[in-house]
Amino acid sequence: MFRSLLIANRGEIACRIIRTAQRMGIRCIAVFSEADAGALHVALADEAHPIGPALARDSYLRGDHIIAVARAAGAEAIHPGYGFLSENADFAEACKAAGIVFVGPPAAAIRAMGSKAESKALMVAAGVPVVPGYHGEDQSEERLATEAARIGFPVLIKASAGGGGKGMRPVYSAADFLDELAGARREARSAFGDDRVLLERYLQKPRHVEVQVFADRHGRAVHLHTRDCSVQRRHQKVLEEAPAPDLSPALRERLHAAAVAAARAVGYVNAGTVEFIVEGEDAFFMEMNTRLQVEHPVTEMITGLDLVEWQLRVAAGEALPDDWPPDPVGHAVEVRLYAEDPAADYRPSVGTLRHFSPPGGVRVDTGVRAGDSITPYYDPMIAKIVAPGQDRAAAFGALSQALGETQLGGLTTNLGFLRRLVAHPAMRAGELDTGFAARHAEALIPPPREAPAAALAAFAAVYRAGPRGGSSPWDRVEGFRLFGAAEDLILVRDEAAIRRILLHNRRGVVEAIVDDAPPIRVAADLSLGQRASVDGVWHPVPITLDEDVVSLTFAGEDYTLRLLDAYAPRGGEAAAEGRLSAPIPGRVVQMLVNVGDRVARGQVVAILEAMKTEIRIAAPAEGIVAHVGCAEGDSVEEGTEIVTLAPPDADATPP
Repeated sequence: MFRSLLIANRGEIACRIIRTAQRMGIRCIAVFSEADAGALHVALADEAHPIGPALARDSYLRGDHIIAVARAAGAEAIHPGYGFLSENADFAEACKAAGIVFVGPPAAAIRAMGSKAESKALMVAAGVPVVPGYHGEDQSEERLATEAARIGFPVLIKASAGGGGKGMRPVYSAADFLDELAGARREARSAFGDDRVLLERYLQKPRHVEVQVFADRHGRAVHLHTRDCSVQRRHQKVLEEAPAPDLSPALRERLHAAAVAAARAVGYVNAGTVEFIVEGEDAFFMEMNTRLQVEHPVTEMITGLDLVEWQLRVAAGEALPDDWPPDPVGHAVEVRLYAEDPAADYRPSVGTLRHFSPPGGVRVDTGVRAGDSITPYYDPMIAKIVAPGQDRAAAFGALSQALGETQLGGLTTNLGFLRRLVAHPAMRAGELDTGFAARHAEALIPPPREAPAAALAAFAAVYRAGPRGGSSPWDRVEGFRLFGAAEDLILVRDEAAIRRILLHNRRGVVEAIVDDAPPIRVAADLSLGQRASVDGVWHPVPITLDEDVVSLTFAGEDYTLRLLDAYAPRGGEAAAEGRLSAPIPGRVVQMLVNVGDRVARGQVVAILEAMKTEIRIAAPAEGIVAHVGCAEGDSVEEGTEIVTLAPPDADATPP
């Protein structure tokens, strides 16, 4: 076995690899960019080395820098994790040339499966069924449009060199094809440096089912059962489970056999995943990921295996056990907790994670702690929360409870979305397909809502007792009065409106009057965490302050409030209503309007790229472009003006 291992990655997967390798007695060497100098994976490693600036292209994608560190540190092997260089054949070859073991498949297998078009040709030759489509070399717009018409709409455009939903666009009509093709090519070029695409028939209600495969250097290849990864947003997975539910025994066996055949067809070694599109009893090869998958923990839970340990053992030359595959035991389900705003088309969030209290009793894989920053440079995943159960219902029940116990503060996350997703009746019934999140969007992403009076009353009690209580004589609500009760006014804005909370203290009995609701009797107790009594019933009420922004959890629901000055004069907030600014730092990839253009409500005026995601800036109302604040290719900070709109009756004609 190796004595030393360099992990060429960051975040959650780097931490996960380090923990297994250290358990095996292997010295772990981390690498980090300037943005990750204080990251958790740096703290966990036996030693850590800087490799460059924050941008991945200048650090985690610099294979030459990483190999130089590996040589200097005496690393015998490099584990690439997933993402970054994990499916880079040139990097695998460079490791071999440097005398360092690459913990993954041979470079030839990576190349064979790295191109979706070439891999599909290989699968056809190996007898593995593929979705009808176009995988040709002619990439002209004319040829692609002709092939799309031949396949029939809707069609799916996919980046030939890609994965993770990048460069993937469904197209429902010929009129939209060229615009969506341009967008897919932009994403593919940015993510993979290759803008070639392929076309496939877009199945209407497909499931995304994958098979974990493992192969050793001694000619043995096996499957480790199925996973269902159908629940996605932006074509990226958000919930995974194993084994995949509701597959007939015959279909399950066909998937196992096809996955092993795919691995053998390219001389595969180490861990990999073969992904299929399944509709009814039909199954089509989609792609092979020549690396460990984000969702591998659910397979570990049903098999009792540590897949990272077996990656290292196979890379060191060991043979797979003769009794593989082990029979699956029970069920497991995983969700990905992201710093993102589902209500804003899952736009990534950046900022400081002020508070993070993960649940107990389940597996939590994370690369961050409270106080860490979610930056615009990398994927915004905070953690994976994974729950086992004796069956599917038990696993979902355990996960639902765990999500209810999870507490975060400081930035916008998808925690509420995940809670609703896991509890949704259709999810519990196993009604799975890749359109699940979009079909149930109304239930999963409810419209802006007013926080209930009880939640605001509980917040006010804890807020005055803790974060603000006692900091000034004016904050104290138990003060002596000759006549009447002590009063304290708190003004906040929730998702829907400005809310008024008035606290009354009469001889130690505190009542909260929220807007015009009846008084609510409240009390606070901070001896065992933040807790409040609301009309005699005690609740945990964790709140986190980030300047004037409050993250609040009450009765299993999360709320974000903005503290307002209760005594400031009103007005003055409407001056900037027409100013569209960058929601997070990024790069302008397309400007779609000029000064003087008239735009309609909802019209996209610019496209930004940030955190591996294209963000569309749309007009909130009809107007005329009065000013353009940036150009294509510009790097912009949060708050940078993109476009300013004047009212539709204004004269914004440039001089």
